[in-house]
Amino acid sequence: MARVRISRGRNEKTSFVIIDAQSVKNTDPAEQKGYDAGKKVSGIKRHRAVDTQGLPHAIAITTADITGRKGALVVFWEHQDSLSAVTNVLVGGGCG
Repeated sequence: MARVRISRGRNEKTSFVIIDAQSVKNTDPAEQKGYDAGKKVSGIKRHRAVDTQGLPHAIAITTADITGRKGALVVFWEHQDSLSAVTNVLVGGGCG
């Protein structure tokens, strides 16, 4: 991903990310899953951080009952190094 950013005239690390979450049904007998009451989905939730070009910079997987806000914090906690240059964040509706 760093090569793609550099080839497009960007810095290796982004300073701006967009974070959103998606609840996903889990039909496998997973050890950990939760229920997203807003989406009526039992399973997991993917929290993704992408740059303005849509390139992924971080992803975190949680149980579906974790809010978008808490999931965004998980993304930053688990990917401190790759998101170290981030100074601006745009979040989806469930994260705010």
